[in-house]
Amino acid sequence: MSRIRAAVLGSPIEHSLSPVLHRAAYRELGLLERSYDRFEIDEAALPGFVADLGPEWAGLSLTMPLKRAIIPLLDGISDTAASVEAVNTVVLTEDGRRLGDNTDIPGIVAALHERGVEKVPSAAVLGAGATASSALAALARICTGEVTAYVRSRARADEMRGWGERLGVAVRTADWSEAAAALEAPLVIATTPAGATDELAASVPEAPGTLFDVLYDPWPTALAAAWSGRGGALVGGLDLLVHQAVLQVELMTGRAPGPLAAMRTAGERALAARH
Repeated sequence: MSRIRAAVLGSPIEHSLSPVLHRAAYRELGLLERSYDRFEIDEAALPGFVADLGPEWAGLSLTMPLKRAIIPLLDGISDTAASVEAVNTVVLTEDGRRLGDNTDIPGIVAALHERGVEKVPSAAVLGAGATASSALAALARICTGEVTAYVRSRARADEMRGWGERLGVAVRTADWSEAAAALEAPLVIATTPAGATDELAASVPEAPGTLFDVLYDPWPTALAAAWSGRGGALVGGLDLLVHQAVLQVELMTGRAPGPLAAMRTAGERALAARH
């Protein structure tokens, strides 16, 4: 049986743009027999769902809270996924193996490269959740100096320094009360939930560098709008979503996709329809 099914799993999942992006890629590549769905699956339901996957399944995309919960259910994971203990992609092979990967990290790098950011001498990360660890892994590839992480607790600070040691990144931590200072960095990656950085919008410097805000809805965030208004370079969550999805499509279909523009346009239209 052909492996033609794929889906994104998570909870909540209704907001996910992954079906829109993957289906756009399939259309562009002429893979009209393929389907891509979404399923509301929490950690408790995940083992049963994975156990029931048949030979028609090509792969899965995973969002929160499943990126770590999936690991014990797999036959192996890539070095990239292992580096942050997070899997957002599962490929089901012809011989029945379930292999995990992480396309968020190369997706961050690719989105920055698209905007001309190849190397930076230093960077700042706002937040300390799961996305922040992926941001550090991406910065390990492009940042030649220190990364300052702005966090809300000592426990989070310890965690970020630990990730830095593991990933080979020089990480300094600072309290969130000092977060306005982050905006002076040549590259700022905001990994916080909606609204968390709104208070920083008034502190954008006269000549800002590059802001990568991982949110895509709402967009632009108050910080992103202020940043753009000052002439700073801006990378958004939809950029990340598209680049990581392109890599997922390639892993799941074996086809190197060229439909970046088509996927971005589909995502923009879907977001516009929500508002």
